[in-house]
Amino acid sequence: MNGSVTIIDKGAVRIHSYMAPDDSVHVTTQLIETPAQVVVVDAQFVLAYADEVAAYARGLGKPLDRVIVTHAHPDHFTGAARFGAPVHALSVVRDQIAALGDSQDPTGAVVPAADITPTVVIEPGTEVIDGVPFVFEAYTGGEATDELVIKLPEQGVLVAQDLVYHDIHLFLGNNDIAGWQKAIERLAGETGYDTVLVGHGTPAGPEVYDRITQYLADAAELLGDDGEAYKKAIVDRYPGYGSPFLIDIANRYLFGAGHA
Repeated sequence: MNGSVTIIDKGAVRIHSYMAPDDSVHVTTQLIETPAQVVVVDAQFVLAYADEVAAYARGLGKPLDRVIVTHAHPDHFTGAARFGAPVHALSVVRDQIAALGDSQDPTGAVVPAADITPTVVIEPGTEVIDGVPFVFEAYTGGEATDELVIKLPEQGVLVAQDLVYHDIHLFLGNNDIAGWQKAIERLAGETGYDTVLVGHGTPAGPEVYDRITQYLADAAELLGDDGEAYKKAIVDRYPGYGSPFLIDIANRYLFGAGHA
């Protein structure tokens, strides 16, 4: 297996957190295994990694109920069709994905918009899936303009996806550090959740909120008008963090295509 899987046993629910290798910036797909089926959260960027995690999911021996896409960044939805299940998202996220048109994975493989545009709208609130309450909440501002957070209160699991990274450099291309800080404050105020599933990196505990809060504060301090200088400064401050290439991608949004 190219990626890696972390399994967390929560009794009636088991979490299988698939993390892609560094060449796909450690992006994650969460497989939430309930007693009789599997709910997929986010769907990878590299199609080969989507195929890998989809094969792993099918190997659990339960039908794949749905693919939930949390936000409209291609590294989380390009592989959605590989799971062969209906794709769900908030209406605003669905519309953002539809507006992007066809997608393309890093190998150049084109994915038609019809294959990746969600067809089922998620309404914020609680839905019981296979006897397990899932709480869907809409967040605005931060890593993406709009994001879905999923809570499993009976299991103490909070699926934050790209609002939280774990020991991975942050993608700041949305240029909304203040909005991200507010979102983390809101997440940190949630009680009763000992497991945080993140969008890049391995699962964490609530202590991850302090770490990402500090990183955002440091980024706000260091981010000036020179992308190369910012990358050097933030990598020097966080030398053990993975996927520094995310900084390069973000810098193209922040400073233009000619900047690293």
